[in-house]
Amino acid sequence: MLYGDRVTLRAMSSADYPRMTEFKNDVEVELLSGGAAPRPRSLAMLSEFFDELVKEKDSFGFVIEADGTCIGDIGLFHLDRLSATAEVGIGIGDKDYWGKGYGREAMRLIVEYGFRMQNLRKIWLETHATNERALRCYQAVGFVEEGLQRSHVYSGGEYVDLVLMGLLRTDWDRRGAA
Repeated sequence: MLYGDRVTLRAMSSADYPRMTEFKNDVEVELLSGGAAPRPRSLAMLSEFFDELVKEKDSFGFVIEADGTCIGDIGLFHLDRLSATAEVGIGIGDKDYWGKGYGREAMRLIVEYGFRMQNLRKIWLETHATNERALRCYQAVGFVEEGLQRSHVYSGGEYVDLVLMGLLRTDWDRRGAA
């Protein structure tokens, strides 16, 4: 487990699946997550998905816990040991925790974990250009824009730009680990 001041990153268990199913079936949450078009997914479908995710060797997924409850998830995916890179993904599903710094704290913890425990050289991500709250969070942690794919994603009835961002370990170290 990884501990911050207000959040804990811990392993996901089957007890978290009902809560995660709520989040994954919330259209507003799913549109912000940048994934595929929202569609209804049953607890059984998502249980199978999470069970498989836990088995993957090139990913590390965590539940974000605050105040004793699951508020979302975060993880490192597409781990490339040769290049020492991984993609980070985060979703705060509990809207009561939006815009209050919980995501930023979780991102700092996962970045620290990636650089210090997994010996990564770079962590990268993709997000919709319209997700201003996420962009502010990533920039506050130290991510910089590395590219833009114009009108790349269909989301909420419109085509939006996809922002590519990255954070190098050398920059993280230089910033004093944010």
